[in-house]
Amino acid sequence: MARLVVLGGGESGFGTAVLAKKAGHKVFLSDSGKIADKYRKALEDEGVEFEEGGHSEERILCADEVVKSPGIPDTAPLIVKLRDRGIPVISEIEFAARYTNAKFVCITGSNGKTTTTTLTYNIFKEGCYDVGLAGNIGDSLAYQVAKADREWYVVELSSFQLDGMEEFKADIAVLMNITPDHLDRYGYDMQRYADSKMRIIQNQEYDDWFVYCADDPVTGAQLERRELQMRTLPFTVKGRDELMERYGHQNAKWQGAHMAGDDFCAVVGDRSFAMPLSDLKIKGVHNTYDAMAAVLAAMAAGVPDNAIRKALTDFGGVEHRLEPAGEIDGVAYVNDSKATNTDAVWYALDSMVRPTVWIAGGTDKGNDYDTLKGLVGEKVKALVCMGVDNAKLLKAFDGVVPVIRDTHSLEEAMSAAREEASEGDVVLLSPACASFDLFRNYEDRGRQFKQWVENHK
Repeated sequence: MARLVVLGGGESGFGTAVLAKKAGHKVFLSDSGKIADKYRKALEDEGVEFEEGGHSEERILCADEVVKSPGIPDTAPLIVKLRDRGIPVISEIEFAARYTNAKFVCITGSNGKTTTTTLTYNIFKEGCYDVGLAGNIGDSLAYQVAKADREWYVVELSSFQLDGMEEFKADIAVLMNITPDHLDRYGYDMQRYADSKMRIIQNQEYDDWFVYCADDPVTGAQLERRELQMRTLPFTVKGRDELMERYGHQNAKWQGAHMAGDDFCAVVGDRSFAMPLSDLKIKGVHNTYDAMAAVLAAMAAGVPDNAIRKALTDFGGVEHRLEPAGEIDGVAYVNDSKATNTDAVWYALDSMVRPTVWIAGGTDKGNDYDTLKGLVGEKVKALVCMGVDNAKLLKAFDGVVPVIRDTHSLEEAMSAAREEASEGDVVLLSPACASFDLFRNYEDRGRQFKQWVENHK
């Protein structure tokens, strides 16, 4: 009986402990903080031994294997000690995949992965596939494998989750883009972060699929450094001929997704799919990328065209991503709390067609704001900085935006935004930063934003 230690008692850790118990491991879960009541009760019901409020190192360092929460960095002293002793430290996804024969569609990227994952899942459901949604969304993969295993899983993967994978393989891997994000976790080294994202294709073989954005220069540069043996499906918002010329295979049978006039078209094997962009409920170039990736993944899995088309016309987006939150005195409020890096904010601002009061700020992750300055100067009438320390934002946009307000709470920020906005304007919460200085997470930030709007209508 293997001794398995689970570090972290949240969704991922709880699910791992349940699966490990079912698989016959001797399981011990340890959390340095407080375990949420729902997980504590469930662990007790499952008969899993656990501790909270600190780690019993002597016990943890006797483990045969450790599964850690993705929120625990590799540089944490306990993780360093484990690895120094040669004790394997893996991710929940790596562990769960050992106990299922399901096929995996795995989606990562700095931006767009949640929308793409949710849309892909909806397409599979529309096609009557036996499919689960896992990773950063819904129940953990491990819990689903333990309680109600599926034939397919659509899994959203962060770089943190990918870091803990060694033998895991995606049947269909999707890489949306690689832009600066979480650089504080990677020693402010962009190549280390990119290497983490590229783990999405590790272990793939010739009969697997890799869907990627051909318009992303960082992804392109990373692919040039690697020899690919899987089947590839690039997508672009440009025309097919331009892409074929760029990659020098004009005479080859092209597969992937591209634009043809106002339609987007996808080709996978002998199948072709086309649909007017106007038929999609989700709008904007970022959502075009998301839809293309989801369609290619679904086609690679064999989902029929009618299911793809129906899901695309019905899908209205995800919470906290350019989500309309209501209107006050003729001012529209938009919740884009999920935009935690500058690239996501660029797409949000690019989609604004009305004068914009932009709320930004939080825990900076190594952002370079220079890429936003041109668009901010064009679109933004006032910037409301919302964070414990706004010095970097204030310095970056001094002289770029006519009005900058320095605030340190949601209430203060919302009051300032309301003062600066006029009828016909938009107040856009698109922070470009993590939320942990003032909020539990980006969901908490977005929901508090929406509740404030609801309370002031």
